[in-house]
Amino acid sequence: MKLIPYGKQHIDKEDIAAVADVLASDWITQGPKINEFEEKLATYCGSKYAVAVSSGTAALHVACIAAGLKTGDEAITSPITFLATSNSVLYTGASPVFADTSRELPNITPTEIRKKITARTKVILPVHFAGFPCDMEGIAKLARKKRISIIEDACHALGAEYKDSNKWINVGSCRHSDMTVFSFHPVKHITTGEGGAITTNSKGLYEKLKALRSHGVYKTPGIIRKKGPWYYEMRHLGFNYRITDFQCVLGISQLKKLDKFILKRREIVNLYKDAFENNDFFDTTEERDCSRSSWHLYPIKLKDKYKNKKEKIFTKLRKKGLGVQVHYVPVYWQPYYRDLGHKNGLCPNAEDFYRREISIPLYPSMKKVDIKRAVMIIDEVFNGLYGKKS
Repeated sequence: MKLIPYGKQHIDKEDIAAVADVLASDWITQGPKINEFEEKLATYCGSKYAVAVSSGTAALHVACIAAGLKTGDEAITSPITFLATSNSVLYTGASPVFADTSRELPNITPTEIRKKITARTKVILPVHFAGFPCDMEGIAKLARKKRISIIEDACHALGAEYKDSNKWINVGSCRHSDMTVFSFHPVKHITTGEGGAITTNSKGLYEKLKALRSHGVYKTPGIIRKKGPWYYEMRHLGFNYRITDFQCVLGISQLKKLDKFILKRREIVNLYKDAFENNDFFDTTEERDCSRSSWHLYPIKLKDKYKNKKEKIFTKLRKKGLGVQVHYVPVYWQPYYRDLGHKNGLCPNAEDFYRREISIPLYPSMKKVDIKRAVMIIDEVFNGLYGKKS
């Protein structure tokens, strides 16, 4: 029985040919394709600059350092995210502070963020869950008053948009943030195998991010005083977070198809919406008028009657060949975070979302037969377990 995964990459002959060409060239790392990918990504997002790195986690880490996070500082973020978001705060010696999410969608809100701001708050890290943008205008107004930096975790949200003064703004444009972080893991909208990037409109942050990904070294002419063409200067304790040319050329090739990928995701979402409308077992996630999701995930939310039966439902779906997943266990429930003093009950809305959420398959290369089979399995499982018709 073939498993239908919750997400997967789409690699075609163009992608393979592009990578093969670079592998046969003189530069396979630290070459021209990195800069080309960065320029094309910045153009797509509408930002001035982009810096490509080895992973989304690396992108979050160097963004936190560039924002000046250090021991004694706090960064407010969401508990419904992958561990990398808050771990990157810990890497700097700062402390993550978890704000609760809205009930409808697990994004942190200005109201909940305001409750968590202290004199130690240095950064707000909103997470655009499943491709749904947070209220960036509201968060930015709050941050500006307090002189707090904003790093958008948009690892789910490449290609998403939100309304600002009746204009559609691309996530990654940094219209209301200092930096935006992306991931190019295979389940994301485009892939470079592993990889990530940071966009920004600040020249200073751009130069610092470039240095941090390569051992903290500056060697751009004009930035350091001239001591010879070989000279370089380490100004920060940086890392080897470099990305390769063959990864970046794959990213360039994938970026050309991004809008088509998102369109395909929307088509699948509409089919799911029609199939599951008014069912008795779970609610689907809807877009708001002020945003356009890029639909990284398709989360369903079990109704009250069934949220305590999630394990049974999840296990049955997996047994029938549906590669469902859960996004996410609240970060502060992890043993490591409990040891730091975080306790259950901290964010009630987020915890309730976790108890209800199951992500069902959604990726651009899903065929009609896969979509029909996914719908059929979901209907069979719920009807078989609870004897009602969806």
